[in-house]
Amino acid sequence: MAQQLQQKRIEGSPSRGLFGATLGFFIGFAAVALFGTTASKVKDALQLTPLAVGFLVAMPSLSGSLLRIPFAAWVDTVGGRKPFLVLLGLSIVGMSGLTVLMYALFPDRLTPAHAPLIYLLGLLSGCGIATFSVGTGQVSYWFPKARQGAALGIYAGVANLAPGIFSFLLPLALGWWGMAGSYLAWLIFLVAGTLLYYLTGRNAPYFQLRAQGLARDEAVAAAKAHGQEMFPSGKIIESLRISARTWKTWPLVFIYFTTFGGFMALTSWLPTYWKAYFGMSVVTAGSLTALYSILTSLVRVAGGGVSDRMGGERTTLAALAIMLAGAVTLAFSTSPAVSMTAVVILAVGMGITNAAVFKLVPQEVPQAVGGASGWVGGLGAFGGFTLPPLLGAIVAARGQAGYASGFFLFVLLAVVSLGLSALLARTHAAEERRAQERPLEKQHV
Repeated sequence: MAQQLQQKRIEGSPSRGLFGATLGFFIGFAAVALFGTTASKVKDALQLTPLAVGFLVAMPSLSGSLLRIPFAAWVDTVGGRKPFLVLLGLSIVGMSGLTVLMYALFPDRLTPAHAPLIYLLGLLSGCGIATFSVGTGQVSYWFPKARQGAALGIYAGVANLAPGIFSFLLPLALGWWGMAGSYLAWLIFLVAGTLLYYLTGRNAPYFQLRAQGLARDEAVAAAKAHGQEMFPSGKIIESLRISARTWKTWPLVFIYFTTFGGFMALTSWLPTYWKAYFGMSVVTAGSLTALYSILTSLVRVAGGGVSDRMGGERTTLAALAIMLAGAVTLAFSTSPAVSMTAVVILAVGMGITNAAVFKLVPQEVPQAVGGASGWVGGLGAFGGFTLPPLLGAIVAARGQAGYASGFFLFVLLAVVSLGLSALLARTHAAEERRAQERPLEKQHV
């Protein structure tokens, strides 16, 4: 047996696994910005209402959120490499279709009849967004527990920069190459990035050994010799069931829906807001959206350390209060300078909360951390799909003023999230008090 294990070859290393996963998610997550900057051009060609524009910019987030749960479960079976390649491959199909469509029809021959096809291709292009849950598992299995926090912070922080960078680059590309040329450049980037992931992305040792024919126990023993500490339990479905029956999972889902789903939604919606409400150019609107998106992502990295020092509950309460202040200011703002300041405040609150939520998951649902993470990450990201159409509906109902008053939606979400955070904090404090009282009760007995 020992000789058989020695013949098995392991490719890659933790640093290479982190690089591959971060690269793969960076490539896929860029699709959040797919229609945000180009929405005004597509809107005119397809004669879309504000509500329809909201659905258009949100389509990539629909597949990118709902596919996170099943693909996270798939990682526990085959590792992250195959799920990554499938999701990125689907994104390539979607971007290829959009590129061909733009070259063939945009702008003169693109009609409202093509809207369903564009929505479908946007849905496919957004599949890469779902690589978040795949990469989280891939990185976690590569690193020992003592180093996972730092590794996952690098993974999420760096890859979350993608929408902001593309929100900045896409308006410039539109000016240089036009709509079709910009989408072609994006397609080339996506194909090249997927190929680079294929060459660099590797599964953790356990999954490589299983693929080479070792039984589970043999693979675990050999993988431990290579430094792997975490292994799939094979009970992800049961973990999803247990966490779904635990009421604390759902406040966390709602809070993450508010902040991370809100982050995805605003990355898609803000270009329309800046352009339609303040009359800014496409380049300026894209640059301001990039500022919001990049700042939110960078703050998320720092938010992990803040949560470690302050605790998840206090950090979430403080960060949501900051978000609320930004949302209220935006809802009443008629000044570009005030709105820019408010967006920065919003980014800080959302970014810190996004980090704090995953500090709370193992604390609030310790009996099913994997399942709870799946629900929180998947359904929370669903806000990226549901919120832009609601913002569009408010504009349709209220006209130009709706671009500002639409932020009352984020005010409401922040208020409810604050209430849920306070409930979790009080419950946790009560549980800790009861835990401390039990030893005293036993002593008296």
